[in-house]
Amino acid sequence: MVSLPCFHQYSHVRSVGFSKKIQHLKKFSNWIHVTKEGGSFYSELFKSFSLICLCVVFRPFHVEHRNIVENEPSERVSAEASVLSSRVHYYSRLTASSDRLLSPPDHVIPCQEELYVYSPLGMAFKVTGGDGGAKNPSIITIFAIWNTMMGTSILSIPWGIKQAGFTLGIVLLISMGLLTLYCCLRVLKSPKRTTISYIDTSDWEFPDVCKYYFGKFGQWSSLVFSMVSLIGAMVVYWVLMSNFLFNTGKFIYMICPFPNTHLPPPVICPFPDTGDHKGNSGISGLYLNTNNYGNDTSDTAVFDRWWSKTNTIPFYLIILLLPLLNFRSASFFARFTFLGTISVVYLIILVTLKAIRLGFHLEFHWLESTQFYVPEFRLLFPQLTGVLTLAFFIHNCIITLMKSNKHQENNVRDLSVAYLLVGLTYLYVGVLIFSAFPSPPLSKDCIEPNFLDNFPSSDVLVFVARTCLLFQMTTVYPLLGYLVRVQMMSQVFGKHYPSFFHVFTLNIFIVGTGVCMAKYYPNIGSIIRYSGATCGLALVFVFPSLVHMISQKRRGELSWPSAIFHSLLIVLGVANVAGQFFM
Repeated sequence: MVSLPCFHQYSHVRSVGFSKKIQHLKKFSNWIHVTKEGGSFYSELFKSFSLICLCVVFRPFHVEHRNIVENEPSERVSAEASVLSSRVHYYSRLTASSDRLLSPPDHVIPCQEELYVYSPLGMAFKVTGGDGGAKNPSIITIFAIWNTMMGTSILSIPWGIKQAGFTLGIVLLISMGLLTLYCCLRVLKSPKRTTISYIDTSDWEFPDVCKYYFGKFGQWSSLVFSMVSLIGAMVVYWVLMSNFLFNTGKFIYMICPFPNTHLPPPVICPFPDTGDHKGNSGISGLYLNTNNYGNDTSDTAVFDRWWSKTNTIPFYLIILLLPLLNFRSASFFARFTFLGTISVVYLIILVTLKAIRLGFHLEFHWLESTQFYVPEFRLLFPQLTGVLTLAFFIHNCIITLMKSNKHQENNVRDLSVAYLLVGLTYLYVGVLIFSAFPSPPLSKDCIEPNFLDNFPSSDVLVFVARTCLLFQMTTVYPLLGYLVRVQMMSQVFGKHYPSFFHVFTLNIFIVGTGVCMAKYYPNIGSIIRYSGATCGLALVFVFPSLVHMISQKRRGELSWPSAIFHSLLIVLGVANVAGQFFM
């Protein structure tokens, strides 16, 4: 017999020759038939121990020679296992499990295939599964990253290319993809033990890394900028849901009860006489007016009063979405995340069909604009870089996503392939929409921050896209609210759900922000670029670069080229934010 300590959340030691009937620890709760003398006692002990041995470090316990669940004799614990147990027990007395300095070396700890959990009743259960059961192959990891990054920014890519100019827009899209990929790799590698010595960082996220290097300031600042990205996304969602609900209702109104007998224009310019849309006031009304198809003018006036994109729809959404935000768990809504993939695939098909129907309309004017075309290089290019910062933003959750990768040695390759797919998707949608936009008769300046607004409400294919996106965003919005609540409440109150009053107050603030933006400033392009540049400043450019330089400095590996390059990244992040306000 031997006393076995519980070390690193498992009481484990090498075991030789135990019965093959022994199965996974999960079967503990089912083993309730024990000896006649102490059935109820040992039944409860089985259930309790299955939790205790996985959660706390407790005093050494005794392993019997015989299997007391059955009357069959079982082999003694081997001498080798006894020696190994003594070594583990010795090291566990020297230091805490979170300190890597005096933790047991690898040759003391059994390999994964030889780990067992021992019960006080003399049973040994082989540790199988664990994290290994949740590992994904590279292809699943790549498309998980692609699906996570494919958000609302894809709707603003054509507008961003228009703001920067066609040629410069393509160059910036590729450049921003490479820069954000490099910074994402820096975030991914930041918790590795080669960077932070003597501390077990296997469960660390990037805010933990920031806390280690910058103290409370790093922890709270990373939280604040993460909140900016999440709340900014929720505001964009509210604006888009108001837009999609408005156009969906308008489509239904236009075909019921009188089907539309007019052919809608293929593309429209919603605001021809405002902003940069000059030169479109004389364009045929076929491309400008789509309000009165198949319905009487008096009926339309009543409909427009109660079904307004900015005055009524944002408030109607409160009735639906505010109760959903107060759910304790978001597991129900997580089941619909696959709709994001379906929506993006449908958008790609829609863009392809529209490009085939409209053809390509391109003229290259390098520095001067014309009535129908924009120059290839424009000073408004920071608006595109702000959008792209959020479009390529996955830095606050990349560590969690990559932990499920089956082959950790391929993390750099898989992340690079995922970024390549994301960049190609953005490039495909942006280039096709910009190139196929009919100029003449419309100016390229008519391309809207949400390119679906350039298609009439009566377009059936676009109606399907808006309906799918509306349903998808309705299910994702509570998930984003749950993430905001968990991160904020756990940091401030130490609980994910401190009380209904706290959660309801936070949700009122989030919903109120979305309603105000949808009513007074429903420009998703500007909202995306401001929030993207702001959160990207810290989580994309500044913190990853500083963490990398500090870790190199501590290891004595920091060189002048590395210091200059990463300092330049920080300068670019600051310039990106400044450009949103001055360009």
